[in-house]
Amino acid sequence: MKKSNPRQRSIQWFARQDIYGFIYRSWMKNRGVPQDMFDGRPVIGICNTWSELTPCNTHFRVLADHVRHGVLDAGGFPLEFPVMSLGETLMRPTAMLYRNLASMDVEESIRANPLDGVVLLAGCDKTTPATLMGACSVDLPTILVSGGPMLSGKYHGKDIGSGTNTWSMSEDLRAGRITLEEFHEAESCMHRSHGHCMTMGTASTMASMIEALGVGMPGNAAIPAVDARRYVLARMAGRRIVELVKEKISVSRILTREAFENAIRALAAIGGSTNAVIHLTAIARRIGVDLALDDFDRLGRGVHTLVNLMPSGKYLMEDFYYAGGLPAVLRELGENHLLHRDALTVNGKTIWENSKDAPCWNRDVIHGLKSPFKKDAGIAVLRGNLCPGGAIIKPSAATPKLMTHRARAVVFESIEDFHRRIDDPELDIDENCVMVLKNCGPKGYPGMAEVGNMPLPPKLLKKGVTDMVRISDARMSGTAYGTVVLHVCPEAAAGGALALVENGDVIELDVEKRRLVLLVAEDVLLKRRKNWKLPPPPLERGYWKLYFDHVLQASEGADLDFLVGKSGAFVPRDNH
Repeated sequence: MKKSNPRQRSIQWFARQDIYGFIYRSWMKNRGVPQDMFDGRPVIGICNTWSELTPCNTHFRVLADHVRHGVLDAGGFPLEFPVMSLGETLMRPTAMLYRNLASMDVEESIRANPLDGVVLLAGCDKTTPATLMGACSVDLPTILVSGGPMLSGKYHGKDIGSGTNTWSMSEDLRAGRITLEEFHEAESCMHRSHGHCMTMGTASTMASMIEALGVGMPGNAAIPAVDARRYVLARMAGRRIVELVKEKISVSRILTREAFENAIRALAAIGGSTNAVIHLTAIARRIGVDLALDDFDRLGRGVHTLVNLMPSGKYLMEDFYYAGGLPAVLRELGENHLLHRDALTVNGKTIWENSKDAPCWNRDVIHGLKSPFKKDAGIAVLRGNLCPGGAIIKPSAATPKLMTHRARAVVFESIEDFHRRIDDPELDIDENCVMVLKNCGPKGYPGMAEVGNMPLPPKLLKKGVTDMVRISDARMSGTAYGTVVLHVCPEAAAGGALALVENGDVIELDVEKRRLVLLVAEDVLLKRRKNWKLPPPPLERGYWKLYFDHVLQASEGADLDFLVGKSGAFVPRDNH
């Protein structure tokens, strides 16, 4: 047997020459593993979120096989393992409720097993932050391989995008502009290959964040799921993770403060999902980087949106890849002093070495910083008596004339209240009103569902109204659009000022001044607060209760309070 590397965790299992070493090795041999696989070579976990209940990730068995080949190419010992998979499209009440639970599954699976490094396979929205949060808490060498976006949707000779056109076509159906048969036809036309949403929704945004953070291989963000180059990337990741173990480069060496600042600026440049604010905050807090909500405003302000993709623009991820992908965007940032060029990435090179020569093949898809797609359109963080803990809006997806707005509120106490009343032709609402939705935050829903982009009343849709100011403590899908204020902190269910808003109250929004104010006298609000009651937990048992009791607010990443920070890769106590 070769001399083992004493710094590898796996040798504490496989190099033992006693009864426990016998157990560890012998049971592994029941599937044909030869003795020389235990000779001290790096043991690489392939963390797989494959599930038929997660449509975006159903090709991950093939992807995992390519990672496995790469690990073997480099002389490693690959071991695939499953973890909880979060399917955004099917899970109720929301996949976000289970992001933290899945992260615990990943963390404990990595720590409890004889792994020296890990390749994370993630695609659908919450699988990316969940797997990376869990891996950060263990802090082993880590690479994340995204599953890649679907091919562009094609409907009646036009491109349609998952999510974005789901919302618009749903509104068209409600307004009577399309038939139910046309609606059904579009379902098949929109999703016609493996992969996650092909708009710049949360899945594509987080795949881009993985590349911008340096924890994914160059090109990770945009290669279509069914393009053979996605498989090459997976194989190269398998090779590279073995080298990361040998070079002793843990994920905390990659995920530095500078890496997160690069990601925030990339987020603004791609017109990325608002959900990335919560996920990046949670990931940073797991690895020990102090990332605050105001960092997104400070670092994103002045960064223009360069990428012309739905929901902010017209193209899709397939077009983004052919135009040059994220490396072309990073080059624009780096050439304009908006990138920490020396930030290390998992391929062993700096972020600038990976992107400084990146070509752009289509300037209609990826604009230059001097002629941007939309100016100064990074995530805006709002403050005021309605959101002392902050709220956010995505200017690139909003209507410019509504960015400064003052009007009366039409209040919905819950999502159920909204659904009961929104289609009522007698609802007292016009296009100038501000729609307010309560009790949809981390505790209130629970799980902070993507319901912040409330559908407009049919009676206004039929008049041709396409956007209104909407305010809530909820999230919205990264594929959605509109003048939507999200993540109001503190949330209504935690006693925030949002809980006190009543029909007819006047609310003022001024995005340029970063203000969101409830124009109600303080003494009136104090009287209302005396009558407000804390809502009961949704369930008194299981994970729901654990979540409700320990979830933090959106401004803190909506993680569980006891999961913040990393525990490290210590080997659990021996079994004798």
